[in-house]
Amino acid sequence: MKQKIKIIYDLSAPQRLDKYLSELRIQELYSRSFIERLIDEDRILVNLIPVKKSYLLQEGDEIDVNLPEPQPQDIIPQNIPLEVLYEDDDLAVINKEPGLIVHPGFGNPDMTLVNALVFRWGEQLSTGRAADRPGIVHRLDRGTSGLMVIAKNDLTQSRLSDMFARREVRKTYLAITSGIPQAGEDTITNNIARSMSNPRKMCVANEGRQAITHYKIIHYFDFFSLAKIDLETGRMHQIRVHFAHIGYPILGDLLYNTRNHVYSLIPPNMKRRVTELLLNHLRRQALHAWRLEFTHPISGKKIDVQAPLPEDFIYTLNWLQENFALDKTSLDIEAILKYNLTW
Repeated sequence: MKQKIKIIYDLSAPQRLDKYLSELRIQELYSRSFIERLIDEDRILVNLIPVKKSYLLQEGDEIDVNLPEPQPQDIIPQNIPLEVLYEDDDLAVINKEPGLIVHPGFGNPDMTLVNALVFRWGEQLSTGRAADRPGIVHRLDRGTSGLMVIAKNDLTQSRLSDMFARREVRKTYLAITSGIPQAGEDTITNNIARSMSNPRKMCVANEGRQAITHYKIIHYFDFFSLAKIDLETGRMHQIRVHFAHIGYPILGDLLYNTRNHVYSLIPPNMKRRVTELLLNHLRRQALHAWRLEFTHPISGKKIDVQAPLPEDFIYTLNWLQENFALDKTSLDIEAILKYNLTW
């Protein structure tokens, strides 16, 4: 990345400094907020003089941009397998396996997705929103599998982040619910905030941020269902909180569901089998980020990626068909998903 940029303003009409620089679409000046930060830090000079972002440029003005030195990333590259479903010079879409933590944190200094990204792409990645999160635009919970977009440069990072904020990225999940929602297709709308009783949890609360979840049940079992979920917002634990709130928590969710709740739904003679499923096969919430649709922030190309279901999810669906099927016809998971590609 260039560390110094010189620009001569050659327009006859005056224009605000911040607006002009953002409209140039220079890769190193990847967002208006970043430009404003550089101006505040006196890293952008006009005729060698610090100015405000509202400064009106005049024809012939010389703009000097002094970019900060890249922050060193103290992240250990680790050869953790990655399933890359789409890749170009600006971004990649990966299928995160269940159990993989996205970025280092307290108690998890390594063996995260970020360590795998640094091993595979190294300095190609964007610097990220924090020093320990290169390439990360959004996140998935540890136990949630599926699609994540990875940014390879700061311009792509900034534009993708804006697209997520403007709800221009369509995110479709698959979940197995404990119990069958009364409405086969509905929208859950309320506010979500951090729980006051348990800081690890989120909850529905008046003072929280608005969260909107659209869902449709695409396959029924006795006592369970397979739901397709379209997120309009992206709050922490949103799907898990919303389905627990309406009384149909995600199967296997240790934070928002309990084994006793699952036992309360099923015949007593099935408790041992369910215990075996949850102990030995589905050791996380049955939630999978299945599909991402968005317009490429650089090329304008339509991106539509689907993530194959992980083995534990497929095993659980087949197990439910064997033990709680509404009819004894074989379960064709691929046909169900293909039929439900559109809403």
